[in-house]
This record gives sequence, C-alpha cells and structure tokens, in this order.
Amino acid sequence: MDRQPLTRATPPRVTAQPPERMGDHRRRVVAGTLAAVALGAVVLAGCSSGTSANSKASEAASAVQKAASAAASAASELASAAGGVVGGVGGAIASAEAEASAAISAASSAVAGIKGGLDAKADVAVGAVTIGSDGKAQAKLTVTNHGQQSYRYVIQLNFTDGSGKLLDATAVTVQDVAVGQSAQATARSNLDLSGTVKAEVGNAVRY
Repeated sequence: MDRQPLTRATPPRVTAQPPERMGDHRRRVVAGTLAAVALGAVVLAGCSSGTSANSKASEAASAVQKAASAAASAASELASAAGGVVGGVGGAIASAEAEASAAISAASSAVAGIKGGLDAKADVAVGAVTIGSDGKAQAKLTVTNHGQQSYRYVIQLNFTDGSGKLLDATAVTVQDVAVGQSAQATARSNLDLSGTVKAEVGNAVRY
C-alpha cells in the first residue's frame, strides 16, 4: 500500500485561564487528548509491517503519549490553581472569624472582671450605627444613672449583622455618672465592618 507521510502529534498548548473559565479549558484539554489518541490509532492501522513502518509508528505513539501526558499535567496544574484560590478565600474568612472571636472574648472579660458590679443594662440606650471613613462601625451610648448613688459603668456593646450574627464587640467605660444624670460615650468596633450593622448591649455593670 502507499505510505502516507506521517505527521507528529503536537502537544496541546496550555494557556493559564482565570478560575471562572477553568471548566471550558479542561474540556478543551480532554478534547485535544482524544484527538491525539485517535491520530495515533490511524497511524498504526495505516502502516504495514517492516522496520521503517514500525519505527514511524513508534514515533507517532510516543508523540501521542507525550501529548496525553502534557494534557494530564496541565489539567492537574489547573486543578491545583483552583484549589489554591478556594483555599485562600477560606483562610481569609477563618482569619476574620478568629479576630472577631478574640474581640468578643476581650469585651466580655472586661465586664466580667468587675467584682461586685450590678447589672446596668437598663441604664444604657444605644443609638444608630454608622460606618466611619476608616471602615469602623460606631454607635452613641447614653447612660442614665437610675441608682441611689454615683456609679461608674462598663458596657459590652455587640455589633451584629442583619440576621443577628455577632461580628464584633467592644467594651466602653463611662466614668462617674451622678444620680439621675446621663452621660454619653461612643463605642467603636475593633474590626472593619460593612453592610447592615446593628448594635446592642451585650452586658453592662455599674459599680
């Protein structure tokens, strides 16, 4: 039979794609691999026995194998890159949650550390939350002394999102509020907050 000139299978070129297009790129890699394998099968079927034919077939098979290997390697690298993107996002979320947990724990400890303090949540009113240019949430507190003597106050203010999830907390100290008098203070978040943020008194003591 007439021998047809053989063309070496060329490994598919791999171009880095953004994460959102990785699915299309993997499909193209798989298609390229299948095409290379099909080419190798045609070459092997079309050659007669003989040293030269076997040599050409071997070269073609080797090229197909290299193409498949390159495609598999590219797919593996793309999968690893995608995993890295997801892992980076997850790490950032975990870090933010850890910072929030530490701030909440510190605010709670500041109130709990007052020995002999009396519950004073009813003495504290919280204003609307605003977000400053620095990204910190803040709220005005009005403390009214309903007791029978002058008191100092330590207040834990919690910042939550629209669904009530605790985002951050801070402790505010208000010095010497006279009987029947009111004093104001500003509570600021430790973390940058955005979106719908609300504030509520988590705990308050007077002493």
